[in-house]
Amino acid sequence: MDYMKIALDEARKALNKGEVPVGAVIVKDNEIIAVAHNLKETNKNAMAHAEMIAIDMASKVIGDWRLNGCEMYVTLEPCAMCTSAIAHARILKLYIGSFNRDMGACGSILNLLDYKMFNTEVNVNWNYDEECSKILTEFFNSKRKIK
Repeated sequence: MDYMKIALDEARKALNKGEVPVGAVIVKDNEIIAVAHNLKETNKNAMAHAEMIAIDMASKVIGDWRLNGCEMYVTLEPCAMCTSAIAHARILKLYIGSFNRDMGACGSILNLLDYKMFNTEVNVNWNYDEECSKILTEFFNSKRKIK
């Protein structure tokens, strides 16, 4: 199953709501346990990033804040807040669809996961996907035209 495609479908939902088009999927034992997209503007909540919502949903599904053995697929490199949450939740593998040259905290700007402050290790996999990058470029280009 192409989990990044599902994350991209979530990103399109965010785009249709006027949100920054980011989608996330969490998988455990080859089963999807959470899908989410950005809802920051909709919910008027700075923490309503796709990754944060997906972590919250997955924790409720498995009944634990520890998401041991889980994998996350996200269309845009997580920011510092989301990267920290991913590490705290003990997500095993993180698949990233595009670089975040403004706020990326998994290697583009800084790599929080290199620091030993987390009692866990997240295996980061850069799976660059042209569609993940394209939807973000289109969104931000349209915002610039409006101004």
